[in-house]
Amino acid sequence: MERKRHHITVCICTYKREEMLARLLKELKHQSTDDLFTYSVVIVDNDYTQTARHVVEGIEKESNITIDYYCEPEQNIALARNKAVQNASGDLLAFIDDDEVPTKEWLLNLYKAIYKFNVSGILGPVLPYFETSPPNWVVRSQLCERKSFESGTIIRNPIDTRTGNVLLDRNVLFDKNPFDYRFGKTGGEDVDFFRRLMERGNVFVWSNEAHVYEFVPQYRLKRKYFIKRALLRGVVSASHISIISFSTLKSIIALIVYTVVLPILLLMGHHLFMKYLIKDCDHLGKLMALCGVHVIKERPS
Repeated sequence: MERKRHHITVCICTYKREEMLARLLKELKHQSTDDLFTYSVVIVDNDYTQTARHVVEGIEKESNITIDYYCEPEQNIALARNKAVQNASGDLLAFIDDDEVPTKEWLLNLYKAIYKFNVSGILGPVLPYFETSPPNWVVRSQLCERKSFESGTIIRNPIDTRTGNVLLDRNVLFDKNPFDYRFGKTGGEDVDFFRRLMERGNVFVWSNEAHVYEFVPQYRLKRKYFIKRALLRGVVSASHISIISFSTLKSIIALIVYTVVLPILLLMGHHLFMKYLIKDCDHLGKLMALCGVHVIKERPS
């Protein structure tokens, strides 16, 4: 009797990124499986005008995998993720962002890792892919590079998690709406989601082989974009702590130190100035949010 293979549902939430979504879906058609699992795709369009529908329908006609399309008319990334979960048929759920592109063995590496380490989920690296040659200060400051780990590393801090590259055992999902809609405008719903899962005893491990590439358009390579994103990260991190806490004290000290050294860093190099200005804005956004001031209310696109 043939063993029943696992099935992975790849969950994608999208909003007005037709070209990027088309690129992602075309690459997903060619995932290696080694006959260990089957997979399908669920698309949730978070645009009430359904701008992604024609993209999905066009690619589905020539695809050898099932691609299901749904629309979440209320613009809220948490609601969109919940709809993807509700309509996923797999016993394993993979998440990838609509501005990312996987390598051919992305799903296979995630799949092998989740059973090798026998854990609730596997996270992998997201590497930048620049639309145009980035400014030197962006490259040297590493502002587009995300934290990475050796394969097999247990991820203990929720801040190191994301839904841009992850495979989850469906059994870890505690209800049909696991993402908190209150984070739908600012983002951070994924960090909150993993924080709650970790509190329940779930374990997540890193696979450095299961990497995807994030498309970085030219408009993101501006100082204003990085500053807004840092301030918003601060808002999100403030949602999990009290104003009277060790974390708040650390941010106060860091804000003072970074602000004082910024003029010196500017003399040493613009990349150093920008790197620590962004760190400064992370703490500034957090402290302002704890005081009830939200300078950034929606995440930059």
